[in-house]
Formats: sequence, structure tokens, C-alpha cells
Amino acid sequence: MITSKDNPRVKRWAKLVQDARARREEGRLVVEGPHLVAEALQAGLEPVALMVSESGLARTDVQKLLGKRDPVVLGDRVFKVLADAESPQGIAAEIGLPRIEGKGDCVFLEGVQDPANVGAILRTAAAFGIGEVVLDRACADPWAPKALRAGMGGHFKLAIRQVFEIGQVVESFAGTSLGTVVSEGTALPAAQLDGRLGWIFGGEGRGVTDDVARRASMRIRIPTRAGTESLNVAAAAAVCLYEAFRRRQESGL
Repeated sequence: MITSKDNPRVKRWAKLVQDARARREEGRLVVEGPHLVAEALQAGLEPVALMVSESGLARTDVQKLLGKRDPVVLGDRVFKVLADAESPQGIAAEIGLPRIEGKGDCVFLEGVQDPANVGAILRTAAAFGIGEVVLDRACADPWAPKALRAGMGGHFKLAIRQVFEIGQVVESFAGTSLGTVVSEGTALPAAQLDGRLGWIFGGEGRGVTDDVARRASMRIRIPTRAGTESLNVAAAAAVCLYEAFRRRQESGL
């Protein structure tokens, strides 16, 4: 059992938890908690290492996940270094960043800075059949612990990539790109949502920038009650993605 926070392996895992650059450079990340570990395993992402806290060994859900795998046991105090959540859940895994081929519809995120919003959008995208999510560098890191928790495993069903400048990617998208705006766009219920779609959602506060909106094939607005401010970006994404999903379900596509 490892009982020191200065252990080299523990320090490296802690860096993967805290440092987006380390995750990119190594192509590795740490997921924490039975649900995320289970989702990673279900997606075929066999852990490079499984880390279990001393008290976690007594948990039935942790024992079930371990199976015949041999974990690295950490003292409870040491395990907290790997757990971004306030209440550690006793198990974590080091896995490789998933490499999934992007197919079908796409979501583009511009400047979405709250990792909880990023994670919620990824969860929604996975639920409604999106194949790929492209974020610009102004977005929160999608593999940050808070984004992973909010994503609830949706990360492992999507092709996720970050690019420096998203406008060019939108412009080259092979399909209909839809820039979501507060006003002066086609109302969502009246919009044609046929073929391959690329939804563009902007950051908290400013929304989609004019430069990116100009590159979209169409501008879409969500009708709301008069006097209502714009929706939270994660809520807006849920409304739009569900509407496209619903129409396809009804048409049998």
C-alpha cells in the first residue's frame, strides 16, 4: 500500500488530474469513481492502472469493478490527491485518451469556459446520437475532472478534439452548419434539419461570435417567452439536439 503523497506514481497521477497539458502530452487521463471507471471499461478502455483507496476495498461496487484485476492500493489520505470530488469514491483508473472516429452529426463549441457546461453538453451529445464534438482552445478542457463528472461517461461515446481556431473547421464542415443565436435567426421549430448537421454553441455570456456565425450555413434561435434572457448554453444544446433527434425518430431515420 502506498502511504506517501511524495510517491512518484502518485505525483504523476496527481499531475494528470490537475494539468491539461500533461494529459495532452502523455495522451493519458485519470477517471475517478465507480461510474466513470465502469463507463470506461464498458467502452473497451482497459486501464493502464487501477487505483483503490484502503477504505474503497471494502465497497461492493469497487470489488465488482476490480474483478480479477490487481489494483494499486493507496492510503485514504493519499487517494484524496487523485480525487477532485469532495467525497472520494474509492476507485480511480489511468486510461489512454480515447481515439474514436468522428461520424455523423457534429457539435462545435466556441469559448465554453465552464467545464460543467462542457461536460453536460458532451453527455447530451452522446445521448442524442452526435458523433463528434470539436472545441476551440478557449473552451474548458473536456478531460478535466469536473467535465468528466458532468459528462457521466458520454466522453467515451464521442470523437472529441480541440482546435486552435474553430471558424475554419466550421467553414469546411461537410454538411449544414447551424449557428445558434439569440435573435435574428430561423426559429428552431421552422428550421430544416435534414442531412448531416453541425451545431455551433458559443460561450457563456457572449454566445457564438459574429465571425463564426457568418461562416454557418444557417442561424438558429430557440423561441422563448417574451422578456426571457438567453438559455444557458448546456440547456440550449439540449433543446436543439433533442429537436433534431426527435424529428429523425419520428421519420424513422
